[in-house]
Amino acid sequence: MSASGSRRLGVPPTPGAAWDRSGAWASIPERLREQGLRWTPQRRLLVEVLAQTDGHVTGGELVERCREADTTTIPSTVYRTLDVLEELGLIRHCHGVDGREEFHVLPETEHGHAYCNECGRSWDVEVEEVGAMLASFQERRGFEVDLSHLTVAGRCRDCRGAGGTGEAAVE
Repeated sequence: MSASGSRRLGVPPTPGAAWDRSGAWASIPERLREQGLRWTPQRRLLVEVLAQTDGHVTGGELVERCREADTTTIPSTVYRTLDVLEELGLIRHCHGVDGREEFHVLPETEHGHAYCNECGRSWDVEVEEVGAMLASFQERRGFEVDLSHLTVAGRCRDCRGAGGTGEAAVE
């Protein structure tokens, strides 16, 4: 949700709602122009990089990937374009357990994350897994949780089973 309390354009209206993936990348030039923005070579390059990305990626990683194709890539241009693409619903940002900003590329559903403090693995957390918690926040506090910003840290099954060594337990 934006600071004004209204949902951003393109954001699923309810937790777990599916995002429309059809023609998402092809429609960007037209959608930018509708908002009075230009379809620049820098924006085109970032979109090409994002179209080849699956899952989560940091802004720094995107800047590096763009610079592999164009050494003159300016980080501020990448980050401003990421903001625009989020407004269009093509990406969502979240924050990892360490606080760094990550981007979900064409997320199919809104989801949070579970992170193992020991081995560093992470998993997507779907609304079905935390539905009771989300409902409790809504009922008790009148608070709507933005699931994409939920990150739960702890120890995974394998690390707990390995006696805290950080190595996967042998089954």
